Amino acid sequence: MLRHGLLWLSERQGIANFLRTNPLAWKFASRFVAGEEVDDAVSAALALRGADITATVDLLGESVADTADAGGARDQYLTLLDQLAAKGLEVNVSVKPTQMGLDIDASLCAANIGTIIDKAAEFSGFVRIDMESSEYTQRTLDLYRELGGSQRSHAGVVIQSALRRSAGDVEDLLAAGTRVRLCKGAYLEPPDVAFPAKADVDANFVALMERLLLEGNYPAIATHDERIITHAQRFADQHQIAPERFEFQMLYGVRRDVQQQLRTSGARVRVYIPFGRYWYPYLMRRLAERPSNVAFMVANLFRESVKRS
Repeated sequence: MLRHGLLWLSERQGIANFLRTNPLAWKFASRFVAGEEVDDAVSAALALRGADITATVDLLGESVADTADAGGARDQYLTLLDQLAAKGLEVNVSVKPTQMGLDIDASLCAANIGTIIDKAAEFSGFVRIDMESSEYTQRTLDLYRELGGSQRSHAGVVIQSALRRSAGDVEDLLAAGTRVRLCKGAYLEPPDVAFPAKADVDANFVALMERLLLEGNYPAIATHDERIITHAQRFADQHQIAPERFEFQMLYGVRRDVQQQLRTSGARVRVYIPFGRYWYPYLMRRLAERPSNVAFMVANLFRESVKRS
């Protein structure tokens, strides 16, 4: 019930407008979001490099309905790529199709993402095409498949274990040699499309993870679930899958202790760094994934209120 409520709140623009100007809300959000500017994201990536952890950077925002806004988001990514390269950081970003204009025109979206991929390729970089809600799944996979061959070598996609269709999608992507990030999914979906029970989502994640570890092209295992992480490491050891053949991905500000433990053990770790003005929907989805964070937020806001009174 709480998860559904948080996901519903993630779509309420009026609440977003209020919280964006609330310093207490931002104080909490800043645990999960690097900041609102490109420089903030680059600084966060530099800090992670100091811990021997790599990054993928995401400009927050989706469901763009204006061509100029889509072009503006594209240009911010181009600036970001230049700045990552200038600092000697690995050039690796994540891009949402609806932010690039998919709801406006598929060809516009393809052109914007293609421009970002071409720029990333100049730095031997990589662009992950993020997956949004299930209504965009097929369109996103089609978008990837329509990229030029050289572009596909610098791009990958995301598969959500919550979706019932994902096993078939993984097999198709394995056959194509596509780089896949596997996550659980953070959108409220109908039960005929997605598994309603968390146990089924987790079981599907493990099954898809094993397929990707065995046959995937440098898969990214995106989870904070320590049981699944341990299973992945044991599975890799049993099947002699070297740590260099895959990576774990985790969210900025989430389980930093586990991130460092994984690096210490020799595993590869990449952190997803979000930044930008549109942090509210992202924050609500993170809370929905881990409702215990709500108690953390309330406690911190209460302490801050007491200090200010």
